[in-house]
Amino acid sequence: MTLSAVLFDVDGTLADTERDGHRLAFNQAFNELQLDWQWDVDLYGVLLQITGGKERIRFYLENYAPSFLDRNNLDEWITQIHKVKTRYFLNLLKEGRIPLRHGIKRLLDELRENNIRIAIATTTTYENVSTLLQCTLGDDALSWFAVIGAGDIVPRKKPAPDIYHWVLSQLSLPAENCIAIEDSENGLKSATAAGIKTIITTSEYTRQQDFNNAALVLEDLESLMRDSHNEPLSVQTLINLNRRTLI
Repeated sequence: MTLSAVLFDVDGTLADTERDGHRLAFNQAFNELQLDWQWDVDLYGVLLQITGGKERIRFYLENYAPSFLDRNNLDEWITQIHKVKTRYFLNLLKEGRIPLRHGIKRLLDELRENNIRIAIATTTTYENVSTLLQCTLGDDALSWFAVIGAGDIVPRKKPAPDIYHWVLSQLSLPAENCIAIEDSENGLKSATAAGIKTIITTSEYTRQQDFNNAALVLEDLESLMRDSHNEPLSVQTLINLNRRTLI
């Protein structure tokens, strides 16, 4: 079994974007649009069970502010809220307030040095992804990735496997030649439903989720692994994991 590519989720996996990134941007958008909504840390943890920003807004309306569901052009209004939120989120990225998680840059460099392709499989917008990568890895960062699957490029978002199927198709690779790195139960369900072995790096909002189907669960990519001679996750570990034997 040959490891040909590693597929990365973005939010919560490449960077801790949720609590002090997307959540803050949503609240800034609500304030600009004169909406009396405030998503605190605990509420946002509940809302994160819904994948996708526009979908999250709709879920909030259905469960916490149903009077707004009667608005004319509801879909367009939700899209507008999301666009304003995205503007604020991109500003946070450009200000350098959302760094990569521990070990991400190191592992990306190792994968490139070993000619193992890297790709993105996320439901966040392409603009969010490209800005995060360029602000943290440099102007040429997009060229590092063989495929970037993002946003509404597929009809169903995680936990559906659509985004992973799309990325595999673009890579022209079978699932067994790839490993996914995710941080959430929805991401794990999405990747494994596409037949991809998945490593979980838990985040603040996901530590208590069900990761029984993960090939490996770590706090982050710098976590020391007893079975790997007390070293952090390496390319060799990924290769061995893909062969179903973890050193």
